[in-house]
Amino acid sequence: MKLVIVESPHKSITISRYLGEGYKVLASQGHIRDLSSHGKGGLGIDCEHGFKPDWVISEDKKDIVSKLRKEAKKADEVLLATDPDREGEAISWHLSEVLGLDLNTTKRLSFHEVTKPAILEAIENPKTIDMHLVESQMARRMYDRIIGFKLSSLMQKKVGAQSAGRVQSATLKMIVDNHKERLAFKPEEYWTISVILDVNGQKLEATLAKVDGKAPKIKNKEEAEAILARIPANLPLSSLTKAKKKIEAKYPFTTSTMQQEAYNRFKFSTDRTQRIAQHLYEGVEVAGENVGLITYMRTDSARISPEFYNRHAKPFILETWGQDYLGNVKPVKNSANAQDAHEAIRPTGTHRTPEMVAPYLTAEQNKLYRLIYARAMASMMSAKIVEETKAVFSANGLDFTLSGQRTLFKGYEVVYGQFEDDESKSLPEMIEGNEYKVVEPKDEQKFTQPPAAYTEARVVKLMEEKGIGRPSTYASTIKTLINHKYITNKGGVTTPTEEGIHITEVLSEYFPEIVSTEYTADMENELDKIERGDDTWLNAMNEFYDPFMEKLGEVAEKMKKDPAEKVGRLCPKCGGELVYKKSKFGTFIACSNFPKCKYIEPEKPKETGELCPECGHPLVEKKSKRGTTFIGCSNFPHCNYIKPDEKKKVAVVRKKTTITEADWVKPCPKCGKGHLIVRHSAKGDFLGCTNFPRCRYTEDPSKGEKK
Repeated sequence: MKLVIVESPHKSITISRYLGEGYKVLASQGHIRDLSSHGKGGLGIDCEHGFKPDWVISEDKKDIVSKLRKEAKKADEVLLATDPDREGEAISWHLSEVLGLDLNTTKRLSFHEVTKPAILEAIENPKTIDMHLVESQMARRMYDRIIGFKLSSLMQKKVGAQSAGRVQSATLKMIVDNHKERLAFKPEEYWTISVILDVNGQKLEATLAKVDGKAPKIKNKEEAEAILARIPANLPLSSLTKAKKKIEAKYPFTTSTMQQEAYNRFKFSTDRTQRIAQHLYEGVEVAGENVGLITYMRTDSARISPEFYNRHAKPFILETWGQDYLGNVKPVKNSANAQDAHEAIRPTGTHRTPEMVAPYLTAEQNKLYRLIYARAMASMMSAKIVEETKAVFSANGLDFTLSGQRTLFKGYEVVYGQFEDDESKSLPEMIEGNEYKVVEPKDEQKFTQPPAAYTEARVVKLMEEKGIGRPSTYASTIKTLINHKYITNKGGVTTPTEEGIHITEVLSEYFPEIVSTEYTADMENELDKIERGDDTWLNAMNEFYDPFMEKLGEVAEKMKKDPAEKVGRLCPKCGGELVYKKSKFGTFIACSNFPKCKYIEPEKPKETGELCPECGHPLVEKKSKRGTTFIGCSNFPHCNYIKPDEKKKVAVVRKKTTITEADWVKPCPKCGKGHLIVRHSAKGDFLGCTNFPRCRYTEDPSKGEKK
């Protein structure tokens, strides 16, 4: 028996069906080891002796590793088939270390799509672990650990910040800069002028393009009225030009362009898009067959392989649409930061059309697959051909323009037209020199607009352009900033919080390089050099560590500590000032004389304006240990009343349970203080006391017995 180890349990199911008997496929479920928190500064790195890392098996992976060890001992051979990128290569290396595998002989399977031909080809042509990739990932992890631990510790002491980091701080700075630019923007008044023309019975709007041969700059109402007075009752058509134009399809998706378009079309967050794409890549059951529908979804290349074009796309396009619609694989000019390790994101088979697989996908999977399929196919099809018409109407030194467009040949639009915003319109036949009646002259007051607020899609685009992070980190970086409450994402607008702005201002003052996109991009380029074998991880760490630590020491002495916000009361224990402090669980009140005085109290909860139906005390907003908000009695622990969640009540009704509160609410026979109400668990409905956890009495309503 041969043991194949992949990362994802979902992928293991798909691959095991392809390989059949003689193979056992198990999942590591991501990284199995990470740097420990031991040693100087809790870094898990011996920085004084060659940056020796201290790798430990993660607590939640010990059972998985134990199982893998047992299976590896029984197996005739172990094959490593983790994801085809730096992280996947590092996971394979960690597995080889933990399982005692020989690096020189252990087979590394590399494939970019989870299909039977791709898996069998990887089995036939195995590789070995690429240590350049491993060392690049190791350097990245050390960069992030040292910067994250050291900088976060300093920021926690000085300004109470949760964390700071190499990629997240530079990304946050871009969002803060955009926010400040919008706040500082001062709108300026301007006016636009147009005319409604009667063109062969059609009412068309032409826009003022020139005044006395120059672009119009109309600043106020008076200037607008002066121009309106010059518009005659009829405007002659001074020129009419028509030109054919080819419009090429866009490139197939990279990770960033997929995230951007998924947001623009469906308002999917970057994290949501990646989760959906991951599932499509790892495998979906279609007509009784488990198959990966798309290629690897973490890529910065727009390249499509000639093999896919010749074997799959070309025959399909010819059969479905004909020779006129067949294009070529677009030549790719990757950016300076692109690694080009994989193809673009494309379907694994052209025959699995969106219509064919739709019955087997969820609504969101269907949307994303349809988008990926159409974009990839369109990129290999012929251009769209249009005829553009431009009409110019001139009189009294005023030029008005009217534009139109009509499609002569759809080309790639037959597959991608549904995802294009085509607002073009055809113009009626007009004759140069003829005059056309001005039905209505129009003037409109406008004001210049501030720069557009960033969306997640825009942030991802900037991260790619600036070289901050890589395809695998775009979504996780934004998610980290949201989780730390440095930014919010409401209504599609990404906005920094007060805390996010303050942290950026402090870092900009004391650590300008950390929030600099150039500094972060240089580190990414260094990682790429290690990956190519042009540098070593040890040399990279030596060049980075000493200057960083020297700067950290200087900043630690200079950085001012934020004064704590006073509560306005004195500590009942020692008489010192009570101040507000922050922790990962929220805000609390503590004595300013800490650590001499360790008095703390929770911040006063917000009242809802309602009274407790059981004891009459005010109801307040509270937080559970899991971080969820609920409404309970302020008289806790003397009163345990919790207001029922109306949303959850609705959910219960939808389950069509035969038990209702009206049927079963009654005084608790055990404590006499609470009432029995219907509660729900994974095992079914039961009656429980509202005085829980002081009273744990329950009844099984189906049997009428207490438990």
